Amino acid sequence: MTLWALFWRFFFIGLFTIGGGQVAITLMYQELVESGIISAELFYNMLAVSESTPGPIGINMATYLGTEMFGVAGGIITTLGTVSPSVIVILIIARFFSRMQDGLAVKSLFSVLRPVAAGLVCIAAWNVFKISVVLMNKAESGAVWYDVVEFPRIAAWLIFSTLLFKTKLPAIIYILFGAVFGLLFL
Repeated sequence: MTLWALFWRFFFIGLFTIGGGQVAITLMYQELVESGIISAELFYNMLAVSESTPGPIGINMATYLGTEMFGVAGGIITTLGTVSPSVIVILIIARFFSRMQDGLAVKSLFSVLRPVAAGLVCIAAWNVFKISVVLMNKAESGAVWYDVVEFPRIAAWLIFSTLLFKTKLPAIIYILFGAVFGLLFL
């Protein structure tokens, strides 16, 4: 893969995931893993790092992958590939939105985009959960479910999910607890 091809791949991702966030994960997985650029394991490792560092996931992943494959210049170019569509679209929208925001077409568009975005977030969450608690190499070989599931990881997920909904701890605490748990038990 050339740097130019990687730029356009991230431009495509940036074009269809304006605003980034969890919705971008599904498209990035298709564009990077299913096309054979990186492995699923590397993708989810990059996702974990991107989630635990400041900034949008798409930009973090583009910068990381570009730097890994092509050095600092690659990181800069892939990052530009990710943010350029947003800048272009926002400039176009800013020009016309104030006149069109109350129009029926705009309201209809947003009423359709919300459930689509929610569905993409659910798919991304399911994929992250699945790769986190299931030994994929055993699952693909047809092993019995209890040989495939990582019970310490499910326990961690249950504990952290319960803490998340029952307490108001800052997000950094969960990240640190998760890192310690991973180092000690996994």
